[in-house]
Amino acid sequence: MFINRQEEIDRLTSVVKDTTARLIILYGRRRCGKTALLRQVLPEQSVYFTADLREKPLQIISLAQQISMLLPGFSDVIYPDWETILLSFNRSVKNHTILCMDEFPYLVKNSPELPSVIQKILDTREKLHFTLIICGSAQQMMQGIAIDSHSPLYGRSDEILRIRPMDLPVLREYLQTNEVEAVEEYSVWGGIPRYWEIRKKSGSLSQAIRRNVLDRNGILYDEPERLFSDEMRTAVQSFSVISLVAGGSNRISEIAGRLGKPATQLSRLLSFLIDIGYIRREVPYGEHPRSSKRGLYKINDPFLSFWFTFVIPNKSRLESGLADDVWKEIKPRFRRYVSGEWETQCRHHTAFLEVAGKRFLPASRWWGTGNDKKEMEIDLVADSVDGSSLLIGEVKWSEKPDPLSVEHSLSEKIRRFPYARNKKIIKVLFFPVKPPSFPGESTIFDASDVCHS
Repeated sequence: MFINRQEEIDRLTSVVKDTTARLIILYGRRRCGKTALLRQVLPEQSVYFTADLREKPLQIISLAQQISMLLPGFSDVIYPDWETILLSFNRSVKNHTILCMDEFPYLVKNSPELPSVIQKILDTREKLHFTLIICGSAQQMMQGIAIDSHSPLYGRSDEILRIRPMDLPVLREYLQTNEVEAVEEYSVWGGIPRYWEIRKKSGSLSQAIRRNVLDRNGILYDEPERLFSDEMRTAVQSFSVISLVAGGSNRISEIAGRLGKPATQLSRLLSFLIDIGYIRREVPYGEHPRSSKRGLYKINDPFLSFWFTFVIPNKSRLESGLADDVWKEIKPRFRRYVSGEWETQCRHHTAFLEVAGKRFLPASRWWGTGNDKKEMEIDLVADSVDGSSLLIGEVKWSEKPDPLSVEHSLSEKIRRFPYARNKKIIKVLFFPVKPPSFPGESTIFDASDVCHS
């Protein structure tokens, strides 16, 4: 399956067409479509090598055999190290070509000297006849290779491309669902193309969940364990932290307390999990992310959120083959679960909407003490791009909401909201489907607006 990624295709295509030696670094979480993307852009006369966990001599032999498909006889020679095989490849190619080394972290695990070898070769790139693309799913290691100032390859890459999960509108297009169903689907599979491909083989969403996620033999049943094993240095702690966040420990003090560690020991790990997109830190609207002491950690990836919410607590029963029983218990809770992802999508897509002639920044939640000294929460608050207006909204994921009642509740919250002064207030409501008529003053958006923005 290959869908979308046009921006990434354009960037890579411009590089591979250039006959100047380049270093391209490509990374992103597993199953995000990196390999499929590379196969879309690599010319026929190029070398694509996928590394594995074998020892260094076997990997070098494997690379030589792959090069032999372009240069017959290349693997007839024994190459003692990485520098020898790369320089021999450079001498053997007659025209500029591409060498792609996929799953690069596997190579570095058994050959820690490899980045320094590549650095040495790149420092004479005017003599090189190939562009090198290195690609990997171990994001911590790949980020270290690409952006750590102590890395041998720091500052030597011509392109650093992070392949991110895709957005909700692309999923709706791929699955050809209606917009409400697309939100439900995205709440389970997130933006990972390979998960979409697996899901598409089942008739309904419930069948796909039972077969692929809840069944102990399902292809995605152990997916998070495999996902975290890619991040070898932080797998156990990362898994533990996300388990706690899913269970409602959303403050760093709570997470640290449950793990029996000082909060200061978790700061770097939490920052890393944010960097790779597994969790996010929410602060109330109006507070600076760095200085706010009220930050809450939430799972940022829908699939991980679903798995840690429903699979982990039921793991023993699922191991006993009781997937159908577990699904019966999940089903009544599913709408509430989807509502959380729906709120996240509405806040994200605020930046793509136009209301009252204004464009807005991505929205935030707000929680705290209102003007009446009572605790309150607002689902969605966003500044207009020109700074003159404030978009304030309520988000609901119910089958038959009462729009006037929801608007009245929102108006009361706005009256108590400390940041509502001296700005024009624009009220918005988000529902799965717009009501047939609405006599109120709020602008209403629904899943169709979010899925097509």
